[in-house]
Amino acid sequence: MSGVQMIKVTENEGEQRLDRWLKKRFPQLTQGAVEKMCRTGQLRVDGGRVKANSRVAPGQEVRVPPLPPATATPRGAAAERIRDGGGPQISSADEEMIQACVLWRDEHIIALNKPPGLPSQGGSGQGDRHVDGLLDALRFGYKDKPKMVHRLDKDTSGVLLIARTDRIARALSESFRHKTTRKIYWAAVAGVPNPKMGTVRFALMKAPGHGRGGEGEKMICIHPAKIGDYPDAKRATTDYAVLDALGSRVSWVALVPITGRTHQLRAHMAELGHPIVGDGKYGGSGQENLGDGWGAQLGGEISRKLHLHARQISFDHPITKKRVTISAPLPDHMKRTWKTLGWHENEVPADPFEDLL
Repeated sequence: MSGVQMIKVTENEGEQRLDRWLKKRFPQLTQGAVEKMCRTGQLRVDGGRVKANSRVAPGQEVRVPPLPPATATPRGAAAERIRDGGGPQISSADEEMIQACVLWRDEHIIALNKPPGLPSQGGSGQGDRHVDGLLDALRFGYKDKPKMVHRLDKDTSGVLLIARTDRIARALSESFRHKTTRKIYWAAVAGVPNPKMGTVRFALMKAPGHGRGGEGEKMICIHPAKIGDYPDAKRATTDYAVLDALGSRVSWVALVPITGRTHQLRAHMAELGHPIVGDGKYGGSGQENLGDGWGAQLGGEISRKLHLHARQISFDHPITKKRVTISAPLPDHMKRTWKTLGWHENEVPADPFEDLL
């Protein structure tokens, strides 16, 4: 073990998070160890207590307590999991990536801003890199691995809640089941829905995929009056509201899934004739309903990626019982689209359906 060290942050190190600064100097440290040193007050900056995500600046003095010697063991969560006899190793890059996705956390819950393209879980065609496989990197000093309580599609970005204990996972799952948790999505869609606020009630039924393992699976919309003709159809309800539009070409909509079916928002908007921009599965050139003659690709400078984002989630905290609302900033490709179309995040209501609740 080393002794207590007083280390000054150099000009070359610039301004950065304390945990990242510390792990660059002492690669043997895990994130959990840094969190513990902060909690117990052993790690201090200019004599004051700090958190792992506090920022340090050139000239500040960091008190570092006695540390174990550096060894050739894996870093961070990967090392913790190997000691626990866990699964495959998480790379340092993936560990830093998933930790950077944290929007908010307390002792019970972690909220992530899931990036587009990263699956929530493994499965057919999803590969072996997904949020569920990276949860060991989100222990932050806890013994138990966190648990996912809901999912987002691979290409959908935004708020994703993670429970830090089994007890909290059960409580959050119950709140989803009883619909006390409220999710608001933002999307860019082709054309402009009419009326500008409404509810879609088409049931959804799975159509088999074309791949050998069921890849390409798709949901088919069934008119509410015909649900009885399709035993496999499940009722699905989505509220929508137009927040802004560019002529009749494209609009910015808020979507609230009252039910939680696979691909519900994508299938419902396509059925209305206004597929979500970038959605080749439900808004490609072969679709029957392209709304105002437009497909899901706008062309020009607009990204071909899916423009669907879980913008906000509100839930009753299982422990404090207070209502918690968390918002996630748009992913880069949607930010560029919003800038191109002249839309501004802060110029629309956080919940356009509030007066209807």
